[in-house]
Amino acid sequence: MQIQHLVRIHGREILNHEHMRIERECYQHGVVTTFAHSIRVACLAVWIADRLHLWHRVDLRSLIRAALLHDYFLYDWHEWDDGVHRMHGFTHGGTAMRNAMRDFRLNRVERDSIENHMFPLTPCPPRYIEGYLVTVADKISATQETLSLDRFNKPALDNPESGK
Repeated sequence: MQIQHLVRIHGREILNHEHMRIERECYQHGVVTTFAHSIRVACLAVWIADRLHLWHRVDLRSLIRAALLHDYFLYDWHEWDDGVHRMHGFTHGGTAMRNAMRDFRLNRVERDSIENHMFPLTPCPPRYIEGYLVTVADKISATQETLSLDRFNKPALDNPESGK
């Protein structure tokens, strides 16, 4: 419960932003929306930092904000788009970072963590411990969400823009 409170406090600006509506309306992995995935990654990254006793080395605010924005690409990558998002796994970190820079003031730790969270699919690893925590938490969450048997019971989301 304390971790969720920290995420709400440090992520309030992001969680309340109008573009997060898009994340609530798109699936990321299995039956998990991009919004829920981002919150899971933020909570798990904080939990990992706690378990590894990294508090003297981690900027908690930057860690949470980067985790919440790591998939801020603002489109449904599952929908047919004539191949525009075909390289999504390789490119969405840069897209998320550009969108996040447009909507929020980001520091260098947040920018780097968002842009490089898909390492090793992207050539550059994160430069900061916060980026590695986001990367590890993202891989763990994505694997769990993708392999969950719940994915076979996917309810339709209320997304008027997707024509569903």
